[in-house]
Amino acid sequence: MLLTKHRTEAGGRWAVDGSFLPQSLNLGTLLELPRANMLQLLRDLPADPHGPAAGEETAPIDPAQEVWAAGVTYLRSRDARRDESTVADMYDHVYEAARPELFFKSVGWRAAGNGMPIRIRADSRWNVPEPELVLVINRRREIVGYCAGNDVSSRDIEGENPLYLPQAKVYDGSCALGHGILLCEPEEIKDIPIRLEIRRSNETMFTGETTTGTMKRELSELVEYLTCELDFPQGVFLMTGTCLVPGNDFTLQPEDLVLIEVGALKIENRVAG
Repeated sequence: MLLTKHRTEAGGRWAVDGSFLPQSLNLGTLLELPRANMLQLLRDLPADPHGPAAGEETAPIDPAQEVWAAGVTYLRSRDARRDESTVADMYDHVYEAARPELFFKSVGWRAAGNGMPIRIRADSRWNVPEPELVLVINRRREIVGYCAGNDVSSRDIEGENPLYLPQAKVYDGSCALGHGILLCEPEEIKDIPIRLEIRRSNETMFTGETTTGTMKRELSELVEYLTCELDFPQGVFLMTGTCLVPGNDFTLQPEDLVLIEVGALKIENRVAG
């Protein structure tokens, strides 16, 4: 099943497999339920009598829900962040450590959806997209599905000092999610292909592919650390890291088009001018 969120005259409205859910039913309410109960509820709902869902798709997240992120979960990510940093050894340590790097990324109302603009910081000279598998987790710490994500980052700011990470990662237009949430069992989220393409005018500036099978950590491990001392009554999104990193000579520019595929899910976002 695929959950999508649409902009309508009455506000944001959720749909499953192209059919609108009742107006009062949002993602937060669904994620309050155990996974099995949520799936059964969605199966039992009658088809919307007004026909297929219409309206522009938006980021598949409720306004008050949180997006968190994990870092240095792939070897390539460790190497890239070590290259940019003045304290490179710390990334070796966190890559090998039992405890993962976790950080807050965004709230739902800040997240860009498919086709919406992303941004680069005006006070940064080195900015990159980071394509990621994003887990959707309910209040009971169960993985219920995933979506595609872009963790836009200012590499020079974090590289100058790791304590600047919140400024490098958390700003307007730094988080994109979409195009929907693919609901599935946790064991189905294995070796998911991830693809990144960056276009500038008519030229492809970067392209790369990988799978989540190259990730060092188990997804359940990341969820366990995120939720062991944090409650998320209406669920949470967790970006799981990247290994598709453009070379050190590349930085995003206004009007660049970033295309990300995570499994069958796709998002396209242009960098705001």
